[in-house]
Amino acid sequence: MIPSHWYNIVPDLPAPPPPPLHPATRQPVGPGDLAPLFPMELIGQEVSGERFVAVPREVLDVYRLWRPTPLLRARRLEQALGTPARIYYKYEGGSPAGSHKPNTSVPQAYYNAREGVRKLTTETGAGQWGSALAFACAQFGLECEVWMVRASYDQKPYRRSLMQVYGATVHASPSPVTKAGARVLAETPGSSGSLGIAISEAVEVAGSGDDVRYALGSVLNHVLLHQTVIGEEALQQMEETPDVIIGCTGGGSNFAGLVFPFLREKLAGRIDPVIRAVEPAACPSLTRGVYAYDYGDTAGFTPLLKMHTLGHDFVPDPIHAGGLRYHGMSPLLSHMYELGMFEAVSKSQSECFEAGVRFARTEGILPAPEPTHALAETIAEALRCKESGEEKVILTALCGHGHFDLAAYDRYLSGAMEDFALPQKRIDEALAHLPG
Repeated sequence: MIPSHWYNIVPDLPAPPPPPLHPATRQPVGPGDLAPLFPMELIGQEVSGERFVAVPREVLDVYRLWRPTPLLRARRLEQALGTPARIYYKYEGGSPAGSHKPNTSVPQAYYNAREGVRKLTTETGAGQWGSALAFACAQFGLECEVWMVRASYDQKPYRRSLMQVYGATVHASPSPVTKAGARVLAETPGSSGSLGIAISEAVEVAGSGDDVRYALGSVLNHVLLHQTVIGEEALQQMEETPDVIIGCTGGGSNFAGLVFPFLREKLAGRIDPVIRAVEPAACPSLTRGVYAYDYGDTAGFTPLLKMHTLGHDFVPDPIHAGGLRYHGMSPLLSHMYELGMFEAVSKSQSECFEAGVRFARTEGILPAPEPTHALAETIAEALRCKESGEEKVILTALCGHGHFDLAAYDRYLSGAMEDFALPQKRIDEALAHLPG
């Protein structure tokens, strides 16, 4: 059954998260500051104190194209590993865009269309979010313009094609279309791009007209809110209580969507799972970043967000998990990490692709590069159970399929895949430019 409400974890936290700040005044931003970018309904959800927010009927009508999504047990993987652990995964790859992203793109398009918006702009890393927003805009008659990080634009041409099939205009970022993009190209002509740069471009164009708005696929509270349909369904579907819950993190939406409803139960004392976030070693905002106010984009167009960050002008190496190449972590998740509510580890992309191939050969589903991070840690946890004899129940989120990522799998299988070492010097240099 599709949940009728999204869950807002903020009222249940032991302390409220720090507010976004206006970069000029350093005062908390108000609705008027966000109105040029977002419709009022989403602004209200961003700061809502309600524990549950009703899902509109029109959104539920679109959700029914793929929800509820299946919760599956990875019995063949368990057998191959020889582990006594029981592994479950919530599979979001059956959505029209092939990932969890339509869970938020559909309500975002709906609320914008209801306020008379003509066009939405956005950024995308791997193309999962861009294709999800393009799909959602098609459902509600909106135009869609996407800035796709150059590294992924080149690596994943069919993600670009899918966006165009849904009717979107797609640019490689950095692009000459915007002042922010042209500035980066002038300084670094061969830039592989970053989500921070692409956000700057999309936000710049969103400010160009009264009927143009911006949509974000992760990081912000309202996005994490919409994704909680994943965890609410999983709570209904699980016949065992999970001992460990594992999810990949880039901006944080997929991880939050799975774990927030379980954290509600944990905070109420009904369950007590270990919760673990997994990020790429090439972009480790939780495990190697600092908790500080920073811009959400490279050009400094956004409010200041208190989050775990590597610095807003940090440009990650071009790993294939493009959806995890973001310099910062969701402010809400960053706050919760500071409160000790979950753990975090990082993984190299070779280990992750090894896990993805292992999963495909046992369970038959080809994972996107992003959830292979969670799978790598799930396998590691299951092998620890093999050594200890513990019969743990492990739950993970398989947030999308890898059908458009076969070029990346080719590189792994041919032995050409690189693991990028991230020197501390690069992090220190980026962090030196944090807003004072």
